Amino acid sequence: MSAAPRLEFASNPIPRLETGDSLTSAEFERRYAAMPGVKKAELIEGMVIMPSPVKADEHSEPQAFLVGWLFLYAHRHPEVQMGDNGTVRLDNDNNLQPDGFLRLRQHGTSHMVDGYVEGAPELAVEVAASSVSIDLHAKKRAYRRNGVREYIVWRTRDRALDWFELVDGDYIPREPGPDGVIESRAFPGLRLNVTALLAGDLETVVRTQLDG
Repeated sequence: MSAAPRLEFASNPIPRLETGDSLTSAEFERRYAAMPGVKKAELIEGMVIMPSPVKADEHSEPQAFLVGWLFLYAHRHPEVQMGDNGTVRLDNDNNLQPDGFLRLRQHGTSHMVDGYVEGAPELAVEVAASSVSIDLHAKKRAYRRNGVREYIVWRTRDRALDWFELVDGDYIPREPGPDGVIESRAFPGLRLNVTALLAGDLETVVRTQLDG
């Protein structure tokens, strides 16, 4: 009779990430790295958040629209880096993956470490459907406290868009002008036709940005 197979156990198995875990950024990354099957997880104000599956009409398609809009600006401005779902290490309690962001490559409020963004990008964008309560509360606090100059939240279920600008340490909402457009103050020439976007008129959104 052959010997029974030998079983080996890791002496210190890495715990799984679970929604609601309270972790530091370093421990969050250690557990995340040990779970390659996980597509997205964030540490928001010290708590692990693992989103539910994403719907195409409420999230992934609107996210693609906004990332495309950011690209129209970034490809004309080599001093600006655009990100799509890239990890942003804001501080010890916040390891986020914004749906989109823009940052200055040099002399800005963030820098690169081992391919990751550390610190606050100048502009962050989130698409919020089921995540509205997180994006407009805990995540908004984290962005504000860490100095993200502009924060955009497209609330797809509400058919509304919030554009916040950091003024004296607080986020002040901005409203479109008579032409339906808001222009970034962090990135002059970045112009979003909010009225057209919410109406599904992407041709006007593109034309507004290209003509800016």
